[in-house]
Amino acid sequence: MSMTQHAEPAVETPPAPGPKETDGRTTQRSLALRLLARPEVGVFLGAAAVYVFFLIAAPPVRDGSSMATVLYQSSTIGIMTLPVALLMIGGEFDLSAGVAVITSALTASMLAYQLTVNVWVGVVAALVVSLAIGFFNGWMVVKTGLPSFLVTLGTFLILQGANLAVTKLVTTNVATDDISNMDGFDQARKIFASSFDIGGVQVKITVFYWLVFAALATWVLLRTKYGNWIFAVGGNKDSARAVGVPVTFTKISLFMLVGLGAWFVGMHQLFTFNTVQSGEGVGIELIYISAAVIGGCLLTGGYGSAIGPVFGAFMFGMVQQGIVYAGWNPDWFKAFLGVMLLGAVLINLWVRQSATRR
Repeated sequence: MSMTQHAEPAVETPPAPGPKETDGRTTQRSLALRLLARPEVGVFLGAAAVYVFFLIAAPPVRDGSSMATVLYQSSTIGIMTLPVALLMIGGEFDLSAGVAVITSALTASMLAYQLTVNVWVGVVAALVVSLAIGFFNGWMVVKTGLPSFLVTLGTFLILQGANLAVTKLVTTNVATDDISNMDGFDQARKIFASSFDIGGVQVKITVFYWLVFAALATWVLLRTKYGNWIFAVGGNKDSARAVGVPVTFTKISLFMLVGLGAWFVGMHQLFTFNTVQSGEGVGIELIYISAAVIGGCLLTGGYGSAIGPVFGAFMFGMVQQGIVYAGWNPDWFKAFLGVMLLGAVLINLWVRQSATRR
């Protein structure tokens, strides 16, 4: 009897799993590096460190009213820092932002007082003037191709001189007249310069506006087509134009946003103090730009956020008021800010290099 043998099929054993081969395009970075890549993370840590430092060095900071003052000081810087930061992300910056605030306030005050009209007429006229200044800066930069440094430096000098000369010509003084008794003043003050109570502490309305504007700017940058345009023109305007981004509109509108911010802060100053000193505003533009840089925005454009400058402005307000509460010589304020600025630039450089290192 013959026996038939059936051969069993060979079973191939699958190779043991090994490490996946990856290239530079698919390498997954750690969570820490991904967080460091965010422009606002470094300044958040810095702001927290400054806050803790002054909590220890200046005990009055722990009081609720003191923190309300710090937040108010930060908000007056932060409201203007937001549009300045958006402009910097778009690849430009504005040296006339500080004096433009005073120009706006002077326009509203003198127009309303000299014509004896409702203060809202002056407010609207100031808005038109502020937007026109922003449009002029943007149009000059786009149409001439000149660096925004030169264009806005020229605007800065023009406005600085005009603020003083026109005020002296109209009022025969270096300050405007008191408008607190004019029609519409109380209503305008409620909108631009009022306070509200939180737990027994009076908080200025500018703090609320500051946070709302920051949320709106963040939404615009991250969720809208206009936000994509801002990053595109800041990164490479020629490439952006080649893919259909309206470069001219984007840049001019960003300068006009700075004008809008200058108008808002100018109205706050006017309705807080009832009068305006025509020589103020010089040097404040550097604080706005510094707060944006500390907040992670690059002078070269194409990188940054709206949240980072919020923390940058808070650091400025915290230092400015913290030095006072600590009883130190306020002459050290600018030196402290210079150290903060250089430190922030170096930290941002290290963060970006660490985040992009494979």
